[in-house]
Amino acid sequence: MSRLDKLLKGWTFRTATPSFEPGDVITAFVTHSDGDGVSSRIGDSVLRIEGETDVDIETKVRLKVTSFDEQNHVGTAEIVEFLGEF
Repeated sequence: MSRLDKLLKGWTFRTATPSFEPGDVITAFVTHSDGDGVSSRIGDSVLRIEGETDVDIETKVRLKVTSFDEQNHVGTAEIVEFLGEF
């Protein structure tokens, strides 16, 4: 094993389009608000937040994923807990 191989062993790169499974609980910021509601962007993946629409942008929340389309990297989630504003 070369020195470079030893140095890079175990390194991985993050994807720009993370995938989620229904039931996953994640921490994220509310990043978008429009007439249809609010959403959170994690990399290039978007989770539309169901139910709660009166949330300020940059509010940190804990989300439970309810559905996710891996092809389009979009899904829905519900707020489990408010963690505060940025």
